[in-house]
Amino acid sequence: MRVVRFVVVFVVLTALVSGFLFYRTMSPYQGFSGVTYVDLPRGTSSGGMGTLLAKAGVIRSRFDFVLARVANRGRVLQAGEYRFDQPASAMDVFRRIARGDIYYEELIVPEGKNIFDIGAAAQQLGLFKAGEFVAAAADPTMIRDLDPQAPNLEGYLFPDTYRLSRHTTPEKLCRIMTDKFREAWGDLHAEAGVHDTVTLASLVEKESKVAEDRPRIAGVFENRLRIGMKLECDPTTIYAALLAGQYRGTIYRSDLDRNHPYNTYSHAGLPPGPIANPGIESIEAVLHPATFNALYFVLRPDGSGEHEFSSNVAAHELAVEKYRRGFHNQKAR
Repeated sequence: MRVVRFVVVFVVLTALVSGFLFYRTMSPYQGFSGVTYVDLPRGTSSGGMGTLLAKAGVIRSRFDFVLARVANRGRVLQAGEYRFDQPASAMDVFRRIARGDIYYEELIVPEGKNIFDIGAAAQQLGLFKAGEFVAAAADPTMIRDLDPQAPNLEGYLFPDTYRLSRHTTPEKLCRIMTDKFREAWGDLHAEAGVHDTVTLASLVEKESKVAEDRPRIAGVFENRLRIGMKLECDPTTIYAALLAGQYRGTIYRSDLDRNHPYNTYSHAGLPPGPIANPGIESIEAVLHPATFNALYFVLRPDGSGEHEFSSNVAAHELAVEKYRRGFHNQKAR
């Protein structure tokens, strides 16, 4: 009888303990309001993680997280920042950290964006102020080993989608993006100089709307440079106005006349540096430009995004007139 009684007591106690442990690790809990973030530094022990999570109100206590760890021996916990916005059990929290469900802000940088655009996008994500990024991109120590001729990192902030922690600094983002550029440039095995190539590629990027036109636009610019003709690239006037703090959302006559080194209407040759951050296709177009005798281009009026290329002023003026008529006809519809 004693043995039977002991077994019954043991079974009951085991069930009670199991139920208690199940409740502690499996019942949802939320000791915070709204959204909370918990940063788990590299090298933090399971107990240390439990303490940080409990302090933030994500779990009831450190003990719950340790219990979840005991039930999941062998799982590797991932350091990083985690975002919590709803009730969760200690077991669910543990499994998220074991999966490495780290919270990132996603910064999307399309081809052709400049340092001002990137700074504004980072500010919109709440990472830092746009001006802080523009200042970091002009830090000479970050430019020196990449392109000593460049006045800032414009052109070398490679377009891509970046997953960033909320603690990313402007300097760190610059390093991440320039490292991506170095990787892409290295894959090209280009013999041409990086400064002139990327500078011209930035103009091609801003002028082209379809991939097929990139080598042809690069070819036109190469032809103009060869004979000493001004590039007269509209996006450079916009960039000059941006640098002067005087861009008004469209190009005015005063922008075209502005005596600024980046304005290719007032200065022959390439601007001092890139005016945007080109993608790999525009860089390749400059490395392998189309070989033909065109000196001019203008958008076609059909809305395709393709350009009409001309080798003389008369043909170009006709193409410009066609574009204007097509543009006005579309506006009148």
